[in-house]
Amino acid sequence: MSDEPICYVNPDGSTTGDLPLTHAEIVAGYRAVAREHLFDERAVTLQRQGRLGVYPPFRGQEASQVGAALALSRTDWLVPTYRETGAAIAHGLPIETALLYWRSHPAGWAYPEDLRLLPFYVPIASQLTHAVGVAHAAKLLDERWATLVFVGDGGSSEGDFHEAMNFAAVYQAPVVFFVQNNGWAISVPTHRQMRNTRIADRAVGYGVPGVTVDGNDLVAVLDATRRAVTRAKAGDGPTLIESVSYRLAPHTTSDDPKRYRDESVTEEQLAAEPVRRLRALLSTLELWDEGAEATLQSELAAEFTAALAAADAVSHAGLGDPGSLVEHVFQEPGPDQRAALEYLREA
Repeated sequence: MSDEPICYVNPDGSTTGDLPLTHAEIVAGYRAVAREHLFDERAVTLQRQGRLGVYPPFRGQEASQVGAALALSRTDWLVPTYRETGAAIAHGLPIETALLYWRSHPAGWAYPEDLRLLPFYVPIASQLTHAVGVAHAAKLLDERWATLVFVGDGGSSEGDFHEAMNFAAVYQAPVVFFVQNNGWAISVPTHRQMRNTRIADRAVGYGVPGVTVDGNDLVAVLDATRRAVTRAKAGDGPTLIESVSYRLAPHTTSDDPKRYRDESVTEEQLAAEPVRRLRALLSTLELWDEGAEATLQSELAAEFTAALAAADAVSHAGLGDPGSLVEHVFQEPGPDQRAALEYLREA
């Protein structure tokens, strides 16, 4: 396998050859990427204001999340990690519901009944075996859906990854394993986790196709994922996709990446950032201008403001006393715990 990820769009917006997407698909992809980018920025701000809980930003991975999600139909399943808020929204999760989830409100788990989305998984790699089960169910029921499951580079080092890959390969489950290789498993760089260069190379050991794409290139991500989904639905089994990007943000809003990585490298990675890249492509293709950008940003801001207002209006009545959360945890809550409980009671 080649060590170079598949790429159609360079960081400056120039192309490496013919594009596998139509102009309409590229414009729709940019609108979706810009939407998730705005959500991510606003969510971080809300967390800093104390209006969301701990939040895992996905800046730098917008194209990976959106490009993969756009390859699905409404009948396909998406199985996220804790970081795939952007992918979940692109698949149909209401922004209001996403905000409530990151506030730990029960309504944040109340998905639309027709939305084929599993909850955000926080335990690392535990979603993989569940996703394979969902995919295998399609075969048992003689249904034609595919399952897209996300995992990080760190999660690919877990035993669940091997179990899920092996079962899916043996039983030809219609599942797409999408590894977001953003360079960091919290504070552990990818090269400290494995000896091989590419995670996608592991596919050979399971007898399934492995593909590495430039995760900052939405065109490459969407095309590769669409091919894998089509293959899965045709009964040809799983595919392993490695999407190579860079985590521009902290691991979560409680993380300080300056403690373990050189942030000058992060600054250098901004040149390949996916939102700018896709906007540059639109300019190259003469599909976008400043007027279109201003209109889009105004629409997205209005949508987010309305969703936030709706989330703020959701009642906390009937949720019980927040003190019950720690009733059997502390013999006597300390000052910090008491202050937190008072805040929750007043919220």
